[in-house]
Amino acid sequence: MQVRGTVEQVEGQQWTPSEASRVEMEMKKRALKDPEFRALALKNPQAAVAKINSKPLPKGFKIKVVENDGANVVIVLPDPVGRVQELSEFDLEGVAGGLLDRNNNNVKKS
Repeated sequence: MQVRGTVEQVEGQQWTPSEASRVEMEMKKRALKDPEFRALALKNPQAAVAKINSKPLPKGFKIKVVENDGANVVIVLPDPVGRVQELSEFDLEGVAGGLLDRNNNNVKKS
């Protein structure tokens, strides 16, 4: 479980990153010793979380649990951004070290 941000809110209840980390650690600890819980965590992570935490998951909060079977890599993609626009010549000059006056006008180097 990778947790980012400060606080997730659901129905007046909050999940802080530390609480989410605590749930993650408890799930791992319990899955080590309890084969039934491990199977539940793999099949239905939300139900497994409900067994160890009284607060419901924040709306839209997803959990994916996978077996540690060797070469697993999880890549979390960044949030998509709007269509990327190309910089104008003016903007490129500014980025490339061009100078701007107080009114943000491009000034040629002497």
